Amino acid sequence: MKRTTINKEEIEKFSEIAEEWWDPEGKFKPLHKFNPVRIKYIKESIIKNFKINNNKAPLNNIDILDIGCGGGLLTEPMSRLGANVTGIDASLKNIKIAQAHLKKSKLKINYQCSSPENFKLNKKFDVILNMEIVEHVNDLELFIKKSSELLKVNGLMFVATLNKTLKSFIFAIVGAEYILRWLPIGTHEWEKFVEPSKLINYGKECSLKLEKIDGIQFNPFSNKWHLSDDKSVNYIAEFKKF
Repeated sequence: MKRTTINKEEIEKFSEIAEEWWDPEGKFKPLHKFNPVRIKYIKESIIKNFKINNNKAPLNNIDILDIGCGGGLLTEPMSRLGANVTGIDASLKNIKIAQAHLKKSKLKINYQCSSPENFKLNKKFDVILNMEIVEHVNDLELFIKKSSELLKVNGLMFVATLNKTLKSFIFAIVGAEYILRWLPIGTHEWEKFVEPSKLINYGKECSLKLEKIDGIQFNPFSNKWHLSDDKSVNYIAEFKKF
């Protein structure tokens, strides 16, 4: 049987709520809250790696591929920062929502319904974003391998996901889904959460070296997410291809 990263159940789950991608108070509210910290993290890392000095368009001429782009919550901000952005998602409904919102923004983004193993574009990218996607794919090893193949040497790949710990089960599933109702029940499956060590090992097999890894925590008093040394629940990692 041919290997695939596509999990049809996950695609159907997110397709059902795709209309709410751009509602800051809807089912994707946590991602709207999460966006500022991940945009800043990605932008600063890209500027440092590629030695960019352009305040007006800090990511000018950087080719970015956003895998699992959903409705474009991260794709559009990357474009506004000057990058040439392509967004792919295995859900056609998500892509249609992203394309519809794009018409209102006057940005130029290439959206395609695809997965990394099926993506047909004769180019490689400076940066690949795998944000809040790896815990939803069918074959993580294949996903990282195919993502790496789309990345240029010395390019960066960012991965944000959930650690597989008892704390992540309590906070990300029991707390976020059942008690606080930040997310629809069933959004996540703890068995699919990813330990950093697994991600790092798969990366090594694909010429990806871990540059840094940081935890991300929510502060209920400020109502904001922030970087943290605690990687036991949410974390974000930066890899560089060698």
